[in-house]
Amino acid sequence: MQWTLVIPLKPLARAKSRLADTVGDGERPGLVLAFAQDTVGAALACAEVSDVAVVTDDELAGRELAALGARIVPDVPGGGLNAALAHGAAVVLQNRPGAAVAALNADLPALRPAELSRVLAAATEFPRAFLPDTAGVGTTLLAAAGGRALRPAFGVDSRARHRASGATELALTGVDSVRQDVDTGADLRTALVLGVGRHTAAVSAGLPMPGTLDPH
Repeated sequence: MQWTLVIPLKPLARAKSRLADTVGDGERPGLVLAFAQDTVGAALACAEVSDVAVVTDDELAGRELAALGARIVPDVPGGGLNAALAHGAAVVLQNRPGAAVAALNADLPALRPAELSRVLAAATEFPRAFLPDTAGVGTTLLAAAGGRALRPAFGVDSRARHRASGATELALTGVDSVRQDVDTGADLRTALVLGVGRHTAAVSAGLPMPGTLDPH
């Protein structure tokens, strides 16, 4: 089964405010863009992925991610993360009824195509399925096969909310790169140890981040 991934990205200047204690306001937008570039690049390199739709109104991010091969979908609802995901999924299904669609976070800079492939392959066994984040509270991927509604419930306690919605939790090991999203400085340091993509590596190399572990 081939999947279309829907990746939401808020305007770069407003994204990842919880990184403020680690990265300055001037550098944070560039780092957020790098996360998204590495996420999209790895997703497009995944054997299970046919295409990627990024829902964003950020012009710079749109240009850079389109250059990688992503389709850019304007965030018409402007109603936050879940509204953006539902809109993106609807656009995909309008053009390709019955498509398998999965929502993926844009902040997975250590994402490995082979690990994402394992997650998506596992998701094909269920009508709707999700993967919890490393913290065990949130969600990094939500999949809906066979043209079913995605019904995203990202945000606070999304793991519990997706489980309550009837989605099956994927209990997989060895897919740390798909689970390691980056919201805080500690998350970023963990991602660096896992090994981030070239965009994040280049941007983070020039940032003063106290306590950062050397991935080498």
